[in-house]
Amino acid sequence: MLASAVALDSERAVDAVATLLRGKRAAVLTGAGLSTDSGIPDYRGAGAPIRTPMTFQTFVADERSRKRYWAGSHLGWRVFRQAEPNLGHRSLVQLENAGAIAGIITQNVDGLHTRAGSLHVVELHGSLDRVICLACGQAFGRDSIAARLETDNPVLRHPESIRIAPDGDADVGNIDDFVVPNCTVCGGMLKPNVVFFGELVPTETFLEASAVIQGADALVVAGSSLAVNSGIRLVEQARRRRLPIIVINRGVTKGDGRALHKLEAGTSETLAALTERLLG
Repeated sequence: MLASAVALDSERAVDAVATLLRGKRAAVLTGAGLSTDSGIPDYRGAGAPIRTPMTFQTFVADERSRKRYWAGSHLGWRVFRQAEPNLGHRSLVQLENAGAIAGIITQNVDGLHTRAGSLHVVELHGSLDRVICLACGQAFGRDSIAARLETDNPVLRHPESIRIAPDGDADVGNIDDFVVPNCTVCGGMLKPNVVFFGELVPTETFLEASAVIQGADALVVAGSSLAVNSGIRLVEQARRRRLPIIVINRGVTKGDGRALHKLEAGTSETLAALTERLLG
């Protein structure tokens, strides 16, 4: 009886959100919870390991830490490359094609929104598929850097079982002899084009995300705890514009108090249910 009641409440909640969004163009802010169904783990979900992510300051200042990061990040990248967009990503493509979405702002660095076919995507924290030189600004495709890493570090071709984190990092053992790639243009330090802890989201990127909020009639937060400052700032922008805010996430988020509707449910299936109601 209790399970049936919970299911009924969930259906009614989705119905209410669909009614609210019908005829509106929503901005969608996504987080790691959307990619869990693609095999990429969440930072803060149940069972998530306690970890200390790389900071920008440590990456730049400490060679050993930089070696460990590149070794782990490469192994994580191999797993990321194998991940496929899931039902949630595909549902958002359908909504965008139907004109029901003003744009997607994602905190994820996995590139799955673009691979699914979404066109207007603001990658708030960058994307792991690009690498930049901190000295001259030259950009490289991640696959070319991965090939160099495996050539210079043959051990990477035969990795042991690894545990992958949402930012593409992984735990690696001995890295004393690890060769870190440098820029082939100027010899400078290379870094994946993602926002590390201790870095700020680039101003132009945040302005682009803000423009999505400004052009929307509602905000849907999908799979984010909003623990990162950039995400909650965007939610606050929506609140100040008096946009209806919908939060879809398992577990408490910092945006719950601002939300008109909070759906305690899986992200992918809820987005699919909303899409069926809105486009069916």
